[in-house]
Amino acid sequence: MNVQPNLSATAFLIADAARAAILMVLADGRALPAGELAYAAGVTPQTASSHLTKLLDGGLLAVEQQGRHRYYRLADPQVAQALECLASIGKREMIRRKPLSRDARELRFARCCYDHLAGKAGVLITQALIEKGFLADGPDKRLDVTPRGAAWFGALGLDLSATKGGRHGIARRCLDWTERQHHLAGPLGVALLELLCKKGWATRSKASRAVQITPEGWKGLRQQLGITPEDVEQVGEENAAAVGV
Repeated sequence: MNVQPNLSATAFLIADAARAAILMVLADGRALPAGELAYAAGVTPQTASSHLTKLLDGGLLAVEQQGRHRYYRLADPQVAQALECLASIGKREMIRRKPLSRDARELRFARCCYDHLAGKAGVLITQALIEKGFLADGPDKRLDVTPRGAAWFGALGLDLSATKGGRHGIARRCLDWTERQHHLAGPLGVALLELLCKKGWATRSKASRAVQITPEGWKGLRQQLGITPEDVEQVGEENAAAVGV
C-alpha cells in the first residue's frame, strides 16, 4: 500500500486567515491559552475554539493542561519551519506598500522563528558566521561548524559538546520569510539565541515574537562579528529594493 501525505488537508487548515494567524502567533515556541489566540486572530472565543479543534485534529497543534487552563503550542518545530517557508513564497513585484507599523518593524528587525533568531539580525549574524569561516555549507541546507568555529563558539561560552545534533546535523539554513535569505536554525541556532539572552545581548518580548538587541549586545556583536545596527538596517534596505518597496 502506497501511503501519501495528505497535503490538501494541511493546506486547507493553514489557508484559513484566522487559523493562519493563530499558527503564526505560536511560531515563537510559546504556549498560549485560547483567549489570547482568539484576540490575536480577531475572532470570538467560540470561533477560536472551533479553529483550535481543527488544528489539533490536523496535527498542527498540541495542547497542555495546567489546572483548569489549556495551553496551545505548535506540534513541533517542523510546523514552524513550514510556516516560514510558506510565508516566503510569493512573486516579487514592483509595488508600493504602506509604511510598516512599529510592531511589524520590530518583528522584521529581529524575532523568534520558533526557537532561534530570525529577521534582519538573524540573517546578518548567519552571514557573518559563514564569511568568517565559523560555519561551512553542507549538503541539504546543512551548516557544519568548522574547527575555527568550534573555538569561537567555545570562547563565546557555548559548549558544542552539550549541543546534540538533530536529523539535519547541529545546524541548518532556514529561509527567512521577511528577508528571503537564510538564517541559522537547528540545535546550534537554539543554543545561540539562548546564549545571547543569557549574556544580556538580547531580550525576548513577552508580548510578541520580537527580539531586542541590547546596547551590550551591539557592543559584543561589533567586537565578535563586526556587526553594527547600521549594517542590519542596510540588509533591510537592500531587500526592500529587490522587491520594489
